[in-house]
Amino acid sequence: MQVVYGHHNAPAWDEAAIAIGNFDGVHVGHRALISRARELAEANAAVTVALTFDPHPSALLAPARAPRLLTSIERRIELLGEAGVDAVVVEPFTHELAGIAPNAFVDDVVIFALRARAIIVGYDFSYGQGRTGTVEALRAHGIHAGIEVAVVPAVTVDGEVAASTKIRGHLRAGDLVRAARMLGRPWDVDGTVVHGAERGRALGIPTANIRPEVELVVAPGIYAVTLRIEGGTALPAVASLGTNPTFVEDGDLGLEVHVLDWSGDLYDRRVRTTFVARLRDERKFDSVDALMAQIARDIEQARAILAR
Repeated sequence: MQVVYGHHNAPAWDEAAIAIGNFDGVHVGHRALISRARELAEANAAVTVALTFDPHPSALLAPARAPRLLTSIERRIELLGEAGVDAVVVEPFTHELAGIAPNAFVDDVVIFALRARAIIVGYDFSYGQGRTGTVEALRAHGIHAGIEVAVVPAVTVDGEVAASTKIRGHLRAGDLVRAARMLGRPWDVDGTVVHGAERGRALGIPTANIRPEVELVVAPGIYAVTLRIEGGTALPAVASLGTNPTFVEDGDLGLEVHVLDWSGDLYDRRVRTTFVARLRDERKFDSVDALMAQIARDIEQARAILAR
């Protein structure tokens, strides 16, 4: 799979079926767009291309309202590749791009630079300056330019439209099951293992302190997870996302992962934490002994869940 940063650097494909979107999380709705793009690419002997944007438009235009992302740009690219695209174009979202007229965006970026033979968008797609370009306008533009435009309808899961915003809401509520159904997989986050206070090691339960690559959207608490070291296999583990209230007042939120039945050095390693099940809320214990007893119960519960 090719990864291209900016439409000016796109190779000279003969023709392309271009799926356009932010694709945060690459959920089941996004995968429906990619599937339709692959169909049109095959029908037109074209390449399947995902056009996405970084940073998220809201981070530039309305930073106070910008969402916490479900995936880093690197993970987004990886997931788009797994969905079956031949290339990902990561378009820098700048004030210049935000100010381009809708017709100019389609003509200059999508058709001329990326050589679109077909354009695939979601039912709620908007584009161009002030997001004034509509699906109806895009269809009309396609007819005029001789470009096929496919609009993919909403994908529903358990009666809800699959959307990144709704997935964030489920994760904030600690509802991993509903989030996973919309994503089509358990939610995960990549990060790097860094040095921490080493309280877990002192208690005989060493943890990896992880600096995530995106600001975490999931609710604080204790989780059954897997931890995969880059290039390795997923290992069963228990995660604590919280502030360590038994030891610290008003501590910073941190992600700590204890890998079951494993020992080794993870410092500075890149890892992926996959959230499988929520076990309980984080809480303050009256004693270290009470905390240790609960941790033992958490480990056994996680072990049972992850063995299924």
